[in-house]
Amino acid sequence: MSRGWFVTGTDTGIGKSLASATLLHALRARGLRAVGMKPLASGCESTPDGWRNEDALALQAASDPRPDYADVNPFALPNPLAPELAAADAGIRVTLAPIVSAFERLSSQADAVVVEGVGGWAAPLSARLDQADLVRALDLPVVMVVGLRLGCINHARLTARAIEHDGLRLAGWIANDIDPAMARADDNFELLKQRLPVACWGRLPFREKPDPAQLQSLLQTA
Repeated sequence: MSRGWFVTGTDTGIGKSLASATLLHALRARGLRAVGMKPLASGCESTPDGWRNEDALALQAASDPRPDYADVNPFALPNPLAPELAAADAGIRVTLAPIVSAFERLSSQADAVVVEGVGGWAAPLSARLDQADLVRALDLPVVMVVGLRLGCINHARLTARAIEHDGLRLAGWIANDIDPAMARADDNFELLKQRLPVACWGRLPFREKPDPAQLQSLLQTA
């Protein structure tokens, strides 16, 4: 089994965090020690313990053993903006070294690390860093989350091609029903299975308040 995966998406707001947390629970159900990581998160709240991001906290809560927040989220950026803009507002320079060090600490305490990216695959981490650079540094295969909504086939195929073009390995994909009113969602799902080059690991149903622990049985990892 791989030591972990990098979870990307076809866009922002398509359920990467839900899919990542559900994947953590699925791994734990197989008896594995699995921890989550959100290397860079924009949109954080000030707490007595420092800046905290909702998605990173969800990954921390879904992990076993429970990792330190500083390792889960090395770069916590206050403003809910594109990472490059949020980092500039905070006067922070995003670099790979702190992320790689945190990843190695997480890897030492777990059988697998699920690393959630930001936005879609082509969303940059900084003026000089793309997400592909981070994935190469961590040496991880990629799992793509596809939000089922109008346009998802185009977005999914383009994202899969971009990952391959960047010389990285797409290990699988997860469908997420984000639009309960989507016309012919099942047919779109079948078309995605036919046209994407890797196997689907599962499909997450739409829920107003989804519980990743209850959804874990719907995912089948490679």
